[in-house]
Amino acid sequence: QYQLVESGGGLVHSGGSLRLSCAASGFTSGPYAIGWFRQTPGNEREAVSCIASSTGSTYYADSVKGRFTISRDNAKNTVYLQMNSLKPEDTAVYYCAEDEEYLGYSLDYYCVPSQFRVWGQGTQVTVSS
Repeated sequence: QYQLVESGGGLVHSGGSLRLSCAASGFTSGPYAIGWFRQTPGNEREAVSCIASSTGSTYYADSVKGRFTISRDNAKNTVYLQMNSLKPEDTAVYYCAEDEEYLGYSLDYYCVPSQFRVWGQGTQVTVSS
């Protein structure tokens, strides 16, 4: 069974940094995409960043561009989200998710929660002001 486990969340002061990890176990065939999403109470889950396995192409939400970096370590089956210059509005539960890579389509098109079927349990990120 394919599973995703997030780690690396915590409490950090505004301007600080955290690195989230998404470790995959099990087997998945074919090109895939991994996404990071976040959710705050009473709000819908929103996309933060995605990466495609075959091309390494990436997508970032406007709110995190220039501050967050998504990367992958294929040997470790792990995707990372480096978060710098954190702001209180980045406070949320962060989830990673996986689904097939839609070859020929930009991540701008399908880096949305509804397009991902396998989800981790989430990790809390809290940024204090």
